Amino acid sequence: MQESKLKNYLLLHLIVFIWGFTAILGALISLDAIPLVWYRMSLAVVFILLYFLFKKKSFKVDVKGVFKFLVTGVIIALHWIFFFKAIKVSNVSVALVTMSTGAFFVSLIEPIFFKRRIKTLEIVLGLIVILGLYIIFNFESQYKLGIIYALISSFLSALFSVFNGLFIKRYEADTISLYQLLFGVLFITIYLLINNGFSTSFFEVQKSDWLYLIILSSICTAYAFIASVKVMKYLSPYTVMLTINLEPIYAIILAIFIFGDKEKMNPAFYLGAFIVLFVVLLNGVIKNRTVIRNKIKEKTVRKK
Repeated sequence: MQESKLKNYLLLHLIVFIWGFTAILGALISLDAIPLVWYRMSLAVVFILLYFLFKKKSFKVDVKGVFKFLVTGVIIALHWIFFFKAIKVSNVSVALVTMSTGAFFVSLIEPIFFKRRIKTLEIVLGLIVILGLYIIFNFESQYKLGIIYALISSFLSALFSVFNGLFIKRYEADTISLYQLLFGVLFITIYLLINNGFSTSFFEVQKSDWLYLIILSSICTAYAFIASVKVMKYLSPYTVMLTINLEPIYAIILAIFIFGDKEKMNPAFYLGAFIVLFVVLLNGVIKNRTVIRNKIKEKTVRKK
């Protein structure tokens, strides 16, 4: 069991690295946030459908499941829209570090759905993340709109992480992913139809954008989305969300190499980013010690 948890924890880090690259692709793609998310989710649905057909998997899901996936599909679509909006109006570094507030949001939301008490430790760690953000944005106030978009995206991300932590107990990861992405696409499609968003320019996509979109929808969405839901069988939503705080660290390093001076920030930014990283590592150490302590207790009880 411990080996399985370690394996899934390492897989989670790979997924987080891929998500960090997602932000890079979002900055590289010239499309606005809404069409970008529409193309991303549409292509991801196609890739997952092909996977279902190849594996000869059933598409059946109960009525309650359909409703659950409809609601969370809309949440995910909105999460990505605000996420890419944050990148477009600020930069990769600002958007992703703000997203680190997700752990704090989960610490408040998770106890409601999992019917457990709010842990003081989780609140404290979440507040430390916010302290890191305060240090950063006390010196980067020109990115206020990006901060607001990223905070909304972070809350929505925390919300669907908690929901998926519940869904994975009953449904398979690929089924959850397929229906959530499908309903997300339908939601954006209805919005675009109402607002006459499907213009000629909407379908005029540059060749380089197509390449980035394919990578974004296949590796960074279809694969990463299914894998991230699957690891929730072994890791709690809070641990998943707190580990996702490493995403800005990975992405910032990539962004500096790719975008150069545009992503270089003042020293306060990197101090705040270090605080976020410290919290993630501290959480991992504390959770690992808790697991070991519980195992020792179980062995002691069995011997008695």
